[in-house]
Amino acid sequence: MRHNILNLIKSAGTNESDYKALQDIFTLYDQLQFASDIKQMAGDIFNWLNVTFKIDNVSIALFDIEKNNREDILIHGDQFFLDDSLSFFFIINTHTNLNAIVSFCATSKAHFELINKNYNIIESAFFQISPIIQNGIIKKNFIESQSLDSVTNVFNRHYLVENLNKQILLSGKEYKQIYFLMVGIDHFKAVIDEFDYDIGDRVLVELAKVIHANISEFDMVARLTGDEFLISILSTSNEHDIINIANKIIEDFSKIEIKVSLIPEQVLKKTACIGYDVYTYSDEKSIDTTIKNADIALYEAKNKGRSKVFNFNDMKEEDTIDLF
Repeated sequence: MRHNILNLIKSAGTNESDYKALQDIFTLYDQLQFASDIKQMAGDIFNWLNVTFKIDNVSIALFDIEKNNREDILIHGDQFFLDDSLSFFFIINTHTNLNAIVSFCATSKAHFELINKNYNIIESAFFQISPIIQNGIIKKNFIESQSLDSVTNVFNRHYLVENLNKQILLSGKEYKQIYFLMVGIDHFKAVIDEFDYDIGDRVLVELAKVIHANISEFDMVARLTGDEFLISILSTSNEHDIINIANKIIEDFSKIEIKVSLIPEQVLKKTACIGYDVYTYSDEKSIDTTIKNADIALYEAKNKGRSKVFNFNDMKEEDTIDLF
């Protein structure tokens, strides 16, 4: 690839089309430098391929070598496979567990020949932009490692609160009320004591799946310490809807069966409680205080038994909560 771009630079002095190709490559390079994240980079790469070579079928994905999974960053056009006769691909190695693959497919044999004829230009471009893409992937990996819980793959509390504050700031008074739900598994410690941490992790993963299945894409969920999950509901400010969401999470989770042994076959079923409080934009109460109130409400729900939902505003003076 380095040889190709050196030849392109050399010929650009006398060849107008090569000079134009070199200009386009460095324009793409400049665009990628100012891209905010890997998705914007992928969009810029697609636009360059589409405008310059009329390529419409493009796939850009990340592969996690350790976890053996794929995350699609951009898919455009018709589906194709890497071993198709009209396809091309580039692998961008970050020397970490994450690598990127940029693949694209011609629409006809004539289109394939056109791309193949200019392949040295495409190779030169990817040689030039690879370090920027590598940095984008590493940055994405670092942000996710700092913001995601390693067991359940949901956000941690710090990221949720920080991101929520940004959303509120940008949206002005759009979010007049935000409900916070604290979800906790009933007698979770007994799972660890009777089985082990691996089974405990599987219980947490299943609860995270149930939560995601019952909330909107606009809502956020984070795992706190131990067995507790925090949900911020942005999709509705109707308390009736909130109670329905909470009850549905509790109901669905109670139906989950987790296999703990095959011989003899043994399954584990758990229940959960939920406490909640509401943050009002005009209120003096902070988001942190609202989250603490939801946590207190969760403990009160657990004091009342299994599979309970409790509103912090229903607390009475005689209610006593042992937090420690």
